[in-house]
Formats: sequence, C-alpha cells, structure tokens
Amino acid sequence: VSLDSCFLNVYEYDWDEVPTVDSLTLVHRLNALDMETPIDMAYRPELESYIQFYTGKRRKQMSRMLDVSQFYFPMFEEHLAKHNIPLELKYLAVVESALNPHARSRVGATGLWQFMYATGKAYGLEVNSYYDERTDPLLATEAACRYLKKLHSLYDDWLLALAAYNAGPGNVNKAIRRSGGKTTYWGIRPFLPKETRGYVPAFIAVNYAMTFATEHNIYPDGMSIGLFESDTIMVREKLRFDQIAAYTNMSEEELVWLNPLYTKKVIPGNQGPMVLRLYRDECKNFISYKDSMLNYKPELIEEYIEERVAAKGSQSYYTVRSGDVLGVIAQRNGVSVSDLRAWNNLRGNMIRPGQKLVLYGAKNSTKEAPKNNSKTSDNGTGDYIYHTVRRGDTLWDIAKLYPGVSSSDIERLNPGVNSKNLKLGQKLKIQKRSS
Repeated sequence: VSLDSCFLNVYEYDWDEVPTVDSLTLVHRLNALDMETPIDMAYRPELESYIQFYTGKRRKQMSRMLDVSQFYFPMFEEHLAKHNIPLELKYLAVVESALNPHARSRVGATGLWQFMYATGKAYGLEVNSYYDERTDPLLATEAACRYLKKLHSLYDDWLLALAAYNAGPGNVNKAIRRSGGKTTYWGIRPFLPKETRGYVPAFIAVNYAMTFATEHNIYPDGMSIGLFESDTIMVREKLRFDQIAAYTNMSEEELVWLNPLYTKKVIPGNQGPMVLRLYRDECKNFISYKDSMLNYKPELIEEYIEERVAAKGSQSYYTVRSGDVLGVIAQRNGVSVSDLRAWNNLRGNMIRPGQKLVLYGAKNSTKEAPKNNSKTSDNGTGDYIYHTVRRGDTLWDIAKLYPGVSSSDIERLNPGVNSKNLKLGQKLKIQKRSS
C-alpha cells in the first residue's frame, strides 16, 4: 500500500488545504460507519466539534498517527478478532495514548492502553526494575481486550463499556442511577464526569477522522515502518541495546521504539526467554553476531548490575506476625510502604500472620525484632530509651514498636508532642516496659 500523498490525494487538494464538510455530509458518513459496527456511531450534533478538532487543529498529529497505525493496528485487530470484539475499538488507543507506548498520564496510567498499575496487575501485566508490560504493545493489547470484554458484559453496550474504561464502572453505575435508570451512553452523559463526557465523542471522532482522512486531505507522514517489516527473536542472555546496535544497522533509538517494554535499554537474562523485536532484515545479523554482542563492553553490564544492587540494596525476608501492619513493618526496616507493596505484589494493606515479605535494602535484620531506632538513656538507670522520628511516623506507629507503650504514654513523657507536630530527627523519650 502506497503511503505517498501524491497517490492518496485523489481529490487533488492543495497541499495545505483544509476541506470543510457540511453537516449533511457528516450525517451520511457517520451513518455509513454506524452500519458497519455494533458500536453506536450514528450522527449526533455533539460530534461535530470533536470531528472539526481532529480534522482541523490536530491535522499534523492525525497524520503521524495514521502512519504509526500501520505498525500497531494489525496487532490490535488480531487480538480484537480473537476476542470477538469490534475492530473499531483499535481507535481507542489513539484517544488514550496517541499511539505512544511510552505515554504516561499525570496519575500514572501507562502505555498504549493507559493501564493504571493495579488494573494492569489484575490483568496479568507485570512491572519490575527491568520492564513494564503495560508498555508492551502485544501484552497490553491482550489485557485491554479482556478488560473491555469484561466491561461490555456489565452493560451490553459498547459506549457504556468505553465510558467505564475511562471513568470506572462505579461512575457509570452512579450516572445510570442519577439519570433515572437510562441505559445508553447519551442518556447518562450529563451525569458522567466531565472528562468522560468528552471521551466517547472523541473516540467516535477519531474513528471518523482516520476512516475519512483522505477526504480531509490528511495522509500518513511516511516516517514509520509497517508491522510486517519487523520480526521477533527470543533472547535468553542479558543484552544491552548498545551491544545490539553495535552489530546491527539499528540505532538504540530504533530499538527503544520497537521494544518499549524494556525500561532500562537492557534485556534481563534472568527472567527467562524475552522477546526482542528487530527490523526483519536485521534478524540475520543478530543471529550471526550475537556472541560478539555479548562480548562487546561486557563490563558495562556488571557496572549496571552493581549500580542497581547498590540502589536497591540486598534482599531479605520478613515473616509477618500477629498484629503486624505494613506501615510498622516498613518503618522498622527503613523502607516505604509503596515499595513494600510493589516488591510483594500487594494491591492493598492486607497481610496475614506467617506470610513472608521480601525486602530490599532493609536497615535492620528481618529475622529478629528490630531495635526500634532507639537507644537507652545515658543516665545509666535503663528506665528510658529514645526514639528518633523518621518520615511518616505517627505516635500510634511509634507506640506499636514498644511493648506496653501507648501513644498517650509518649505524649505524657514529651510535653507538647502530638502526631501533627512530629519532626524528622526529633528524639522522643520512651519509658521501658517489660514485654
């Protein structure tokens, strides 16, 4: 298929011409789209401003996305068809990420399909120091298909499923109740969050703009490759992108574009066979020169490993005891609660006695009860010890570290102190009690 605008410009527009389209034409074109899909694409006046936005102000971005779609849409369509989902849902990734697998929202949603960490985890997408599967086009697309199929099963309506993809089922259910029980997107739209009120019209407008791009004098910019110009190889060794680039006709930037999964430009060798995508013509070079790649500046791999270990710290384990809570465990070991959750694939704060938690860089031994970041008073009596306040401490947390001590005991011994005015490094007097 030619991507040359000279061949695609069948209407003989001037190169910078922005065609105008009347409402009647939009009615015919949208109703034609509507006839080809189970998704409601019928014309509504509310759609016109969104269509004008994508075919007007966003012309350059649409040109780029038409081009990039030559790479992503075939894989989207394969997965959508496998799940018996309308192929038009491929355009949802345009709305979500502008077809940028590295896209990251202000709240942390990541990848082509903009998965939050917890939702991605629920659909099998792993995140660690080497890779983020939310950025992998194939894995994330499979997860998105499963999620969309689940949402459709809740409402039996694709537009409501899309609204739930954006705002969550809770907000859609609330909008249905507030609307008096209406069960169509347009019926509940006034009761949805503002972003979601624009989300579904944007999806329909992108469908229209990319389907009728030629009619609007918009063409692919011709900078990207098609999916079938690339191929994949399974890699079992640890390899850096600069090692691969040294023995193929590919730059590190091209490797990053084809392999957004790897967050450190390193394929980890200890995770089992991993997929590497290359230009099809470069696969032979990779196979022929792989040994040379492995021997190319191998010391940099070791430096990288040492750097990661130094940053992450040594690995140890903590066995949960009755009464333990994550905040106290994290404080005792000098780590954050968010790290503790990530290292142990915890979605909330629920832990159970006997459970083993992995820790990295813990400041205290996890086999014995920690020393509570305290020291005995210097007066020789041994009646009191002192606790040094750390980030996130509350009086309740501190009291839990010392058997028989309550937060009111700490307040009594430290006049004027409460959880709201604790300061980092502050010394708190704690009365020693028998455990």
